[in-house]
Amino acid sequence: MSDTQVTWLTQEAYGRLKQELDELIANRPVLAEKINTSREEGDLKENGGYHAAREEQGQKEARIRHLQELLRNAKVGEAPRNDGLAEPGKVLTIRYEGDDEDEKFLLATREEGAEGELEVYSPESPLGKALLGAKEGETRSYELPNGSTQKVTLVKAVPYAG
Repeated sequence: MSDTQVTWLTQEAYGRLKQELDELIANRPVLAEKINTSREEGDLKENGGYHAAREEQGQKEARIRHLQELLRNAKVGEAPRNDGLAEPGKVLTIRYEGDDEDEKFLLATREEGAEGELEVYSPESPLGKALLGAKEGETRSYELPNGSTQKVTLVKAVPYAG
């Protein structure tokens, strides 16, 4: 995530992510003790417990850094304007060219929609990038993984209500 990327979060999502961050930080001493205990078991080359604990520590530290960055750049509780534009924090209703049915999804990061019933597409995904900034009724195109082009029309864009 770049330093200037802003993420829109509901108050509930911010609280959930902040709690996860606090728990990860609080558990640092437990993990450090686990590494020290494993280190004392002998030869580090053949010490699976030590290497597993070090790997777990690396993963947890990466998650801590990610959450700190995400929360530092988050806009909390400010729903995007109801202006019909496709932007993060909005539920988009779309129709693919040649399809008769509309589809709905939340344009957001994984963390924003982690517990919702809606499918979540990132603004960085091919579909998200294509629709970003589109107005209701506007048709955009994007490239599919197989190299063909897909047209999609933005039917509606409304702020996510959580």
